[in-house]
Amino acid sequence: MTRAALLLLSAGTALFVALLVWQGVGPVMNTLAVAGWGLVLVAAFHLVPLAFDAAAIGVLFGRAETASGRDALFARWSGESVNSLLPAGQIGGPVVMVRQLAQRGMRMRDAAAAITVSTTLQALAQIVFAVSGILLFGLYAEQKVSGDLRLAAGIATGALAVLIGLFYVAQRRGLFGRMLRVVSRVFGKRDWSSLTMRADAVDAAVQALYRARGRAAASFALSFVGWLVGTGEVWLALRFLGHPVGWLDALLLESIGQAIRGAAFAIPGSLGVQEGGYLLLAPLVGLPPDAALALSLVKRAREILLGLPGLLYLHVSERSWQRRRAIRVPAVETVD
Repeated sequence: MTRAALLLLSAGTALFVALLVWQGVGPVMNTLAVAGWGLVLVAAFHLVPLAFDAAAIGVLFGRAETASGRDALFARWSGESVNSLLPAGQIGGPVVMVRQLAQRGMRMRDAAAAITVSTTLQALAQIVFAVSGILLFGLYAEQKVSGDLRLAAGIATGALAVLIGLFYVAQRRGLFGRMLRVVSRVFGKRDWSSLTMRADAVDAAVQALYRARGRAAASFALSFVGWLVGTGEVWLALRFLGHPVGWLDALLLESIGQAIRGAAFAIPGSLGVQEGGYLLLAPLVGLPPDAALALSLVKRAREILLGLPGLLYLHVSERSWQRRRAIRVPAVETVD
């Protein structure tokens, strides 16, 4: 872990603990205990939006690709597990997904292009989801969205929009090739021409996917549906916690809560920021603070319940691939 990641993790942990202490650990734990086995059902429900996210990746595969929708599902699961439980920011997950697809026979450049484009479109769908949530709530709810909430939601959504906009522009200008050329100038003692050609090939594959507007539009639509379906996780969790809310309230909590979490992508797991976001949103939907923190803890529990098996699968899959690779490479005989 880098020093910056360690500092961000420490800051997030401190904020997380401070919020729990501020609201009272006892009441929050008592509210969480009400859910009981409902935590397992919430975790199981998350497989539905996970499947939509995997479909958003799979739709970008070309007809010649050997990877299947099942491969995309397992890659998405393992990548999300890494993002949720390991201090890798939001970079570790996409790297793992590319590696998983490449191990299943997909060309590395096509796997990198598919994950890069799907990640961009998913973030764009998240922005649209956040804006849609606050607009719908403001139009149909009796209590209008407050100015403070609009400001917080606007900052979070704006930060996401700027980041994804910069990422998209960098992709269209040859992100991977430019990055590798910068690295080659800094560490110029070796021949980087082969790696540079591969990076340029990835850039070409990325731009080809953006030109395939039908597939790109389908990926965006599936990602957006995945975000919408994820609202059911909040709705279900709050029912198990004994604080049921309406669908619009759940939509507001999920859309703006995810935008706040996404804007804090640099903090591993957005620790502390997610909890603060729910506390900010809680009064608007009539949710007590202890229930808001319990909701965040339900999501943390879901990440553990699905993430630990995901990391175990990743470990077993990696070892299995290493064994297959060793079998394919003939042993070099030594000459006496």
